[in-house]
Amino acid sequence: MKSALQGVIVILAFSGLLAAQPSAAESSPPNVPLSKISDPLVRVLAGKGLFTTDELVELTSSGTVVGERATLAQLLRKKGLLTDAELQDVLGPAGARPAVAEKPAALAVVSPMPAPAAQAPAQAAAPAPPKPPAVVAAYAPLRVLPVDPPKREGLIPDIRISNGARLKPYGFIKASAIYDSSSPSATDMPLPYLNGDTGPNVDPEFHVRARNMRMGTLFEWLDSPKTVITGRFEADFEGDFTRPLNRNISSIRSSEFSIRLAYGRIDHMVDANNTVFLLVGQDWTPFGSSTLPNIIETTGLGLGFGTLYERLPQVRTGVIHSFGGSRNFKILPEFAITLPAFGNTPANVADQLGYGERQGADSGRPEVQGRIVAQWQLDKAPGVAPAQFIVSGVQASRKALVTAAAVPAAFKSAFPGGAEVSSDRWGMTVELQLPTRAITWTGKYYHGTDLRFYFVGGLYSNFNDTFGLTSTTTVPSIDGASNVVFGLQNGVPTIAPERPVRTQGFSTDLGLPLSRWFHANPAGRSGGWTANLHYSLDTVPARDARRLGGGGRAKNDMAVFTLFWKLNSLVTFAAEESMYRTRAANDTANSVGGLFTLRGVPAREWHDIRTEIGPIFTF
Repeated sequence: MKSALQGVIVILAFSGLLAAQPSAAESSPPNVPLSKISDPLVRVLAGKGLFTTDELVELTSSGTVVGERATLAQLLRKKGLLTDAELQDVLGPAGARPAVAEKPAALAVVSPMPAPAAQAPAQAAAPAPPKPPAVVAAYAPLRVLPVDPPKREGLIPDIRISNGARLKPYGFIKASAIYDSSSPSATDMPLPYLNGDTGPNVDPEFHVRARNMRMGTLFEWLDSPKTVITGRFEADFEGDFTRPLNRNISSIRSSEFSIRLAYGRIDHMVDANNTVFLLVGQDWTPFGSSTLPNIIETTGLGLGFGTLYERLPQVRTGVIHSFGGSRNFKILPEFAITLPAFGNTPANVADQLGYGERQGADSGRPEVQGRIVAQWQLDKAPGVAPAQFIVSGVQASRKALVTAAAVPAAFKSAFPGGAEVSSDRWGMTVELQLPTRAITWTGKYYHGTDLRFYFVGGLYSNFNDTFGLTSTTTVPSIDGASNVVFGLQNGVPTIAPERPVRTQGFSTDLGLPLSRWFHANPAGRSGGWTANLHYSLDTVPARDARRLGGGGRAKNDMAVFTLFWKLNSLVTFAAEESMYRTRAANDTANSVGGLFTLRGVPAREWHDIRTEIGPIFTF
């Protein structure tokens, strides 16, 4: 056993587990006194707080030095610190190893001494099959920003890398057939009516779409017992269509693989009730993304129809505090600095990555965001997610530049070096999620200015306020994403202020756990029926819409019914019926800017009745 002891010590020292003695708060977990540990090596490691209570129970169950040493070796193998060959070298023949079950309650430790020749070698008990769920789970709201910190070794890895990283790939393949009663934008996702002309009819369309495929992987790196390091990378094929020479004809089915999420995160447990974290990379925005609709159409996810959300490069930090109690009440304040993106399309879209999306960056300051989340267990029935109340906010600035060469001749003396004009964005949301065993209700209200990048505000950004100006001249900004107006204010050369478009709206969802209602067998085919009802509304003041230069979009709303049947853990079938609608700011064709044009005639309202159906294969 001396060589075995040396081997274990070498592995532990190389892995950094034999570190400096921690503070008293990090000592051995409660209810397992160190005096009960027979093996000096296990006792030293336990005193450093390297084991959980369950692991100590597992280690001390044999009551002997030999048994504790063998169990320690198997724990190190489960943590990825020993290979199978090293475990074999430490413990000897396979028949001499103790049987360690996955759960401490089922622990069975046998003597590590070789079995007599007349007896068959001891064998580890076969793992028990997973127990089927006791009840059908309640309807869980769609949440992309969790409150609970990730657990150490909470990731069951499928892939291990030599540097200690543990990976778990995931994803889904979704194909759907789609019919739109009116799709004037000619896309496979619904968009608000963009003031075009549908031609001789309302332009119905049919699509079959497979570019929803998504894939990603979760990461975990093992560190100290109180620090959890995780990460995520996720991408899909919802990007632009490619147009190289060999794809000109077939570009419609060759969409590009594009990034969705890519971040690393460090969580450190300060004490039993407080955890601090730091996230760096691209993730969902704290502003507005806490509440999302659970619908099939995820290419736009209600883009332009009142479902405010986004993903952005960011640096985010926060504190998770647990109050405990019978409702397990928790609170999370978090703050982020993000890329100041405004989504104004440049004149040269091909160069957008290089300089097109520059008006936010030209402000010279980051966008700031934050949210406060309160989480508690509203319904204590089994299979019910906790409730959440969220308040979030955002503030940023943009700046449009005009070069000296582009300044109109009549204004060059007043602006010899060029000109600039700026505007601000701000926004706030109040969100509520109330899961119960019978229904799950979620709702969100938002209000702000220049929220185009967050897919609301009629997809408008800003307008030039030319009130009181004379002799106006319009020139494009340096990126071509907006126009800047020069004029005279009481005879003095000036630039028209750019006003952000105001907006407000709301969204609401009602999740229905159909199988739970009818007490279906949770392990059977009938246990996977759920439905979701969604409605959202995005509004722009008619005054702002008209000042953009036309009648404009004043209201966009959507109503969706989605039915899901989960055949098993891998396959779900879904059917969705929805209505998307846009209403003009004007009442009559004689108003400033007029009305929409449908079938060649003026109309105040456009709508699309949409049907989408298809399977989702999850891996």
